[in-house]
Amino acid sequence: MSDRDLGTDIVTQVAIVTSDIEAKARAWADLLGVPAPEIRETASAAETQIRYRGQPTPARARLAFFRLGQVSLELIEPIDRPSTWGDQLDQHGDSLHHIAFRIKGMAEKLALLDDLGIPLVQKGEYKGGRYAYVDGIEKLGATLELLEND
Repeated sequence: MSDRDLGTDIVTQVAIVTSDIEAKARAWADLLGVPAPEIRETASAAETQIRYRGQPTPARARLAFFRLGQVSLELIEPIDRPSTWGDQLDQHGDSLHHIAFRIKGMAEKLALLDDLGIPLVQKGEYKGGRYAYVDGIEKLGATLELLEND
């Protein structure tokens, strides 16, 4: 690892965007033979300081998480728009949204990725940390999420 990479090669999360989180949570729970997880809503835009394509947005989402060994499966149902979640759902229906990595040095990693032609799409805060989605579709074939905890 160098200062010209993410500083990690460990995937922590894979996420699917859906228009019906209850149905998808039940389907995954049945397939995995586990209880359906709690579904919760993200905090308000004022709390999360969410920005989409450089602009504040009221976007929120409903979330559910399955723990699968060292990786979590996240289900995301967009509530308000605009957001990367809503765009993905509108353009592709229920589908894979991102692959996530836990990192350190969010600002530096975002600058590095931007230099590599992988621009920031959406970012926000959560209790105990922050997240950022970057558009790696053209370069990598996937949207990436960077997660940084305090």
